[in-house]
Amino acid sequence: MINVDLLKKICETPGAPGYEQRIRELVLAEVQPLADQVSVDAMGNVVAIRKGQEGKRAMVAAHMDEIGFIVTHIDEDGFLRFHTLGGFDPKTLTSQRVIVHGKKDLVGVMGSKPIHLMKPEERNKQLPISEYYIDLGMSREEALKHVYVGAPVTRERELIEIGDCVNSKSLDNRVSVFILLETLRALKGKTLPYDLYAVFTVQEEVGLRGAISAAHHIDPDFGFGLDVTIAFDVPGAQAHEQVTALGKGAAIKIMDGSTICDYRMVDYMKHTAGRHGIPWQPEILPAGGTDTAGLQRYGKKGAIAGAISIPLRNMHQTIEMANKADVKHCIDLLTACVSELDQHDWSFGGAAPEHPSAYPFL
Repeated sequence: MINVDLLKKICETPGAPGYEQRIRELVLAEVQPLADQVSVDAMGNVVAIRKGQEGKRAMVAAHMDEIGFIVTHIDEDGFLRFHTLGGFDPKTLTSQRVIVHGKKDLVGVMGSKPIHLMKPEERNKQLPISEYYIDLGMSREEALKHVYVGAPVTRERELIEIGDCVNSKSLDNRVSVFILLETLRALKGKTLPYDLYAVFTVQEEVGLRGAISAAHHIDPDFGFGLDVTIAFDVPGAQAHEQVTALGKGAAIKIMDGSTICDYRMVDYMKHTAGRHGIPWQPEILPAGGTDTAGLQRYGKKGAIAGAISIPLRNMHQTIEMANKADVKHCIDLLTACVSELDQHDWSFGGAAPEHPSAYPFL
């Protein structure tokens, strides 16, 4: 159904915000045969271009960075203190392995105060990030040979298959990197209506920084964000809290905490999915944002922007889970959407004709 080996390679390659060197090299190696032009901008975004027949520009953004940490202090006993790069749920960190990317890679363990030593009132409180440390199992003298203040840290987790799903660290947002690469592969040899800018962005997890810079430079007419979204389809969740569910298809974003997607793009995506028989579900995410906001706002004239989202359980935790069929449906939807942009009425009064399969969730 999907190339799990490639997805595994992408997920397991480190790349904390601002330190995307290794994942960028992997992306460059994969994307070179799939595009007419490939470049790296000053911020480190990878920009792959497929030339179209007309002068309009469509930009797709999938961020390469993963949530991580940065070393801020090495104490007298060799323990590391750190600051987060992106958002974390602290309760998921205890006893988790991480990789410190210093002069060489070192495996460490996240540590905190043992529950046996906590006061009764402490046991009922969530520990703040400041109470955690990284244990390298070595002295300060030995640690200083390899680690320095400013060294990035990522999670140490491999990708495995579980049932119909994949389970790994950094599916946010490496699954979108995979989808964008596979979309370019599916488009190989096909004629596109407009120039397609496939951008693998940096520093999304700390403020959409790469997408903002790239959108300002590219100035797209159309923008497609490509990122994960919450699937809260688990025991105890109320139906109205789920946002999305695994196995129900690609999610078409309506809004999140940073973007109200252009209704014309939402309409276009829904009807494109319907025409091609691609399962999809609507997404309204109450908080949080994606590169879609950068695409929509930071071109010189703004862009008609929307997003395809991949339902994900356990987001921003030590492991995350996505359904393989959903991933394939996202590839299919993005491929169709960028191929047929010239077939839609993009005027403010325009609307696509209703398709009988446009609303499969009703």
